[in-house]
Amino acid sequence: QVQLVESGGGLVQAGGSLRPSCAASGNIFSFNAMDWYRQAPGKQRELVARIIRGGSTNYADSVKGRFTISRDNAKSTVYLQMNSLKPEDTAVYYCHAEVNWVTNFWGQGTQVTVSA
Repeated sequence: QVQLVESGGGLVQAGGSLRPSCAASGNIFSFNAMDWYRQAPGKQRELVARIIRGGSTNYADSVKGRFTISRDNAKSTVYLQMNSLKPEDTAVYYCHAEVNWVTNFWGQGTQVTVSA
């Protein structure tokens, strides 16, 4: 079982930055992908950013140019650098590990709140 421990959420004003991290008990270099999702109240969970095993990244259109996903394989940790935060970014952010095509794990979520 892979455990994902998230930290780094918080409350910031619009225009501010946060950098949540997700530490995995497994070796993330071997995983298919590591992802950040978010879910705002009353909305579906959406994929925000993904980093694939080979290093390619993908972002939701709403965060392109503002968010950057990165990883440190030695620390088995993935990060989400969030800049120029907007109130609409307010959500619970979840780390997700796609170990293989049929096995995946979720973090507990970390709250990000952006005030106007």
